[in-house]
Amino acid sequence: MGALVGLGFGLGALLIFSAFAWPSVQRTSAGRPGRWARLLEEAGMSTVSPRSLALLSLVAGLGAALVALVVSRTAPIAMVVGALAAYLPVAVVSGRVRRRRREFAEVWPEAVDDLASAVRAGMSLPDAVAALADRGPESLQPAFAAFALDYQLSGRFGESLDRLKVRLADPVGDRVIEGLRVARDVGGGELGRLLRNLSGYLREDLRTRSELEARQSWAVNGARLAVAAPWLTLLLMSFQTDVVTRYRSATGALILAGGAIACVVAYRVMMRIGRLPAERRVLHGGPA
Repeated sequence: MGALVGLGFGLGALLIFSAFAWPSVQRTSAGRPGRWARLLEEAGMSTVSPRSLALLSLVAGLGAALVALVVSRTAPIAMVVGALAAYLPVAVVSGRVRRRRREFAEVWPEAVDDLASAVRAGMSLPDAVAALADRGPESLQPAFAAFALDYQLSGRFGESLDRLKVRLADPVGDRVIEGLRVARDVGGGELGRLLRNLSGYLREDLRTRSELEARQSWAVNGARLAVAAPWLTLLLMSFQTDVVTRYRSATGALILAGGAIACVVAYRVMMRIGRLPAERRVLHGGPA
C-alpha cells in the first residue's frame, strides 16, 4: 500500500514538474510552431520532430525510474529520479540553443561588415547577401548558401529573406534581416551607412550582454547546484537499505513530493531573478 501511495505522489510531482519545465508540444491554432518546435529550430535541430524529443524524454524518464526502482526498491525515489532524467533531453536542447545564440551573436558584426564592404565595392545587396555563403563566417555559411540558391531560383529578395530567417532561427539574425529589408528599401548612398551603423550597434550590444552574462553567471550556477545537491545526496543514500526504507511510507512519499515541488519553485524563482531579459524573435512567422 505504501508503494502505491508513493507511486501516486511521485506521479503527481512529475506532472507538476512537467507543467513548469516542459514546453508545450502542440502547435498554435494559427499554424505557427509550438514551443518545442521553436526550441528545436533555434537549436539548429529542425529535422528533429517535437514528437521525437517528447518520446526521448519519456524513454529516458522511464528507464531511469526503472533503474532507480531496482536499486532502491522505493517507488517515490524512482519517480523523482525518472522526472529528473525525463527533463535531461530538454535541458540539453536548451543548452544548445544558448550556445548557438552566443556563437551567432559573435559573428554577426563580421557578417554585416562583409556586406558593407561588398556594397561599397559596387555589388547589389542581394548579391552581397548571397556572397556570404563563401565569404561570411563559417557558422552562417550554410544558411546563406541556401539563401543564394533560393534567390537564384525565385528572384524574390523579400521572400528569400523570410526563408533565411526561418533557417537561422536566431533573434539577432531577425534584426539583421529586417535591417537588410529596410536597407534595400532605402537604397542609394544611405545603404553603406545603414550597414555600418548596424554593425556598430551589434558590437555594442554583444559587448554589453557579455559583461552582464559574466556577472550573473554565479547566480545561475548557484541555483543549479542548490537544486541538484539534495537529489544527488538522495541518490547516493538509495544504496543504504536502512535509510531508503524510510521513504517507502506515505510520510516519506509526502516529504519527497514536497521537496520536489519546493526545488522546482525555488529554481524557477532563482532563474527568473538572475537571468537577463531574453531576446525575442522579430516577425518570425515567415514561410518554412
